[in-house]
Amino acid sequence: MGVFLTFAGVMHFASPTFFDDIVPPWLPPSERFWTYVSGFSELVVGATLLAKRTRRWAAYAAMGLLVLVYPANLFMAWDWRDRPASEQFIAYARLPFQFLFIWLAWKVAQRSTPTVALS
Repeated sequence: MGVFLTFAGVMHFASPTFFDDIVPPWLPPSERFWTYVSGFSELVVGATLLAKRTRRWAAYAAMGLLVLVYPANLFMAWDWRDRPASEQFIAYARLPFQFLFIWLAWKVAQRSTPTVALS
């Protein structure tokens, strides 16, 4: 999961136009702003998932991040409604996968040892 999120974060900077196009246009200040914010967030969360010491809290952060970017997936499915069936399939297939990734992040959090003992 850490590698996946890190790769996704890199892609936000390597190919920002794709991500700009799926950001709901009603979000201020701009699509590019949200592309870079989400890409940076994915880089940070992905990297911290890779470190055992920060994995538990990073998994919770991943869950939050995946919830926060879900509107982009919804917008993509709606915006691609007139595209060829193969592209529509990709847009709609992303919707349930987001919940799978949230569940996977939850499992990572549950299996990771706490980094700080609460007294």
